[in-house]
Amino acid sequence: MRRLQTSLHRLVRAHHTSSRMQHQASELRTPVCAVGDEAALRLARQCLLGGQVIALPTDTVYGLACDANNETAIQRLYEIKGRDEHKPVAICVHNIKALRRFGQAAHLSDELLTRLLPGPLTIVIERTAQLSNRFLNPSTSKIGIRIPDFNFMRDLCAVWQEQPLALTSANRSSAPSSLQVSEFRSLWPQLGAVFDAGRIGLTEERRLASTVIDLSTPGYFEIVRAGVALKPTLSLMDEFGIRARKML
Repeated sequence: MRRLQTSLHRLVRAHHTSSRMQHQASELRTPVCAVGDEAALRLARQCLLGGQVIALPTDTVYGLACDANNETAIQRLYEIKGRDEHKPVAICVHNIKALRRFGQAAHLSDELLTRLLPGPLTIVIERTAQLSNRFLNPSTSKIGIRIPDFNFMRDLCAVWQEQPLALTSANRSSAPSSLQVSEFRSLWPQLGAVFDAGRIGLTEERRLASTVIDLSTPGYFEIVRAGVALKPTLSLMDEFGIRARKML
């Protein structure tokens, strides 16, 4: 009996050791690249072309990103996130011109948009036909658009031929957002690459992520999520005479 118990304990230890080694090996297969590395943008673009999901820093929290017009990549993004497919994700673009390409923003002046962006803000408007992915926010005709004030993100959007990147926070759904890559280590094995900028933000307030504002109705706004930029955003709405449709 004692020999049998000893054999069982060895088998259990061997299983745990094997599982730990497999997890570590899987992590090692996922490249972790500093955003300042000269190969970073090339690696990120290569991953996106291959339909992979990557993790990268933004001006608020770390995010998960993929090609917004790749149906397989979007489904993979939702799978990694553990997110209900009917809960929308945003897209990230390089500049105001690209925002107008993918969102119906004729009623929003360049002056307003350039005062709002780039920055920690997501603008929700009706999408255009340029967003052709049927799996991207299938429950709504609207799309949230970001232009993060973070050089690596904007440079990536530029080398990505000004195509949109789907973007959501780098954490499992309902879990806290991440300010450093170690906080979402469990997701690494499912990613094409992780791009590290160290800790982003010095305060826990950064975890609130971007302010989300619906500007789809001309002359009106609706705050969807308060986020980190609520006060300056409300100030600009008042300055430009845009009225609240519904407050939080």
